[in-house]
Amino acid sequence: MSTLEQASASPMPDGITDPNFRPLPGRVGNLTVPQQHALQTLKNQLHDEGRFVEERMDDPMLLRYLRARKFDVPKAKAMLLAAEQWRQDMKVDEIVRNFDFTEKEQVDQYYPQYYHKMDKDGRPVYIERLGKLNVPALYGITTKERLLQRLILEYEKFLTDRLPACSAAVGHPVETVCTILDLKGVSLSSFYQVRDYVNEASKIGQDRYPECMGKFYIINAPWGFSAVWSLIKPWLDEVTVSKIEILGSSYQQKLLQDIRAEDLPADLGGKCKCAGGCSLSDAGPWNPDEKTGNGVA
Repeated sequence: MSTLEQASASPMPDGITDPNFRPLPGRVGNLTVPQQHALQTLKNQLHDEGRFVEERMDDPMLLRYLRARKFDVPKAKAMLLAAEQWRQDMKVDEIVRNFDFTEKEQVDQYYPQYYHKMDKDGRPVYIERLGKLNVPALYGITTKERLLQRLILEYEKFLTDRLPACSAAVGHPVETVCTILDLKGVSLSSFYQVRDYVNEASKIGQDRYPECMGKFYIINAPWGFSAVWSLIKPWLDEVTVSKIEILGSSYQQKLLQDIRAEDLPADLGGKCKCAGGCSLSDAGPWNPDEKTGNGVA
């Protein structure tokens, strides 16, 4: 038995083929005795109260809420139950079954948001081009409500499709995302016009899908970005802020340290040129039939 396994109160997760994988603290396979006790207590309480949802509330999911509340069971439970009530209010299951974002290609012209392949640690890479935002054109073809519904659908697919596919591809559990927020050409006036959506989107990520952020790069941060950052920062918790790295226009070397050149879109300094454009390709292990311009599925 390894030193790690001896120190952990929980067994290593199933399906690991990467011999170098070591789970981070607070994850399955690397829990202290108090952490394991907190997990079991939360599960027992949810079961006893008839609130345990078998198909969603596995150990990694419950641990996300526990880590978000520093393994304080009452606080983690309150956060989880609030998220469950939100799921009912927002009709999340119905969104997953029926929502069709038919305006995707049009919206991509004015506010590109997309997943694209993986970083070197196996995280799905999510790219958002806030600098291309054209608010009048955007709200001429969609609404804030539909943008939020799309966001919810993508979070659900992230958990049910993208993370399992990435985990299988790299041979160990993948639980977080690598985000690139591109601010090239961003205007403060455009941001002000969409700030309500950004605020709600941030709260959904933090409160309803906690502990999903692995790395977050803000690139092409313009002069005066501190004014925008001062608006965004209060919406984020301290843990989230600590994962954010703000870069200027010389960001390529940093991104390529974490993302293979063939997996990074060419217009961000990589070599990938997906057929039809990377922003619409949905290329990644979750979509193995999708072909890209560089011959990589």
